[in-house]
Amino acid sequence: MSRGLRNNNPLNIRRNGTKWKGLSEIQSDKEFFSFIDASWGYRAAFITLRNYFLRHSLKTLRGWINRWAPPVENDTENYVRFVAGKSAVDADAELCITDASLMQRIVSAMSWMENGVPAKAQDVKKGWQLAFG
Repeated sequence: MSRGLRNNNPLNIRRNGTKWKGLSEIQSDKEFFSFIDASWGYRAAFITLRNYFLRHSLKTLRGWINRWAPPVENDTENYVRFVAGKSAVDADAELCITDASLMQRIVSAMSWMENGVPAKAQDVKKGWQLAFG
C-alpha cells in the first residue's frame, strides 16, 4: 500500500502546520499529514487547489501541478500529461473551480498519479462534499 493511501492522504499533502479538519489524532508520518479517512484527505486537496486558484492566481492544471509537484523533486511534465489525459482537461486552459465534476476528475487523476492505483470515486465525491457541499 502506498504512503498516501496508508495515511488517508491520497494526494500526499506535506505537513506544514495547517490545522486541517479530519486529521488523525496521531501524526506518525514526519513528512505527510495523516487523516481519519481518505475523504478528509481529498477535502484538504480540494481546498488547497482552490487556494492555488484564488490566492496564488494559478488557474490552469499546469500551474497547479507545477506548484503541487515541483520539478525539483518530480517529473512535473509527466505528472501534467498524466493528469490532463486521465481527467480530459487541457493543461493550459483556465479551470472552473466550482465545477464539481471537473474538480473530482482532476483530483482523482492526481490521486492515481500519487498512488499508482485509481482513486475510489465515493471517497473523492465525499471529499468534495466535505469541502464545499
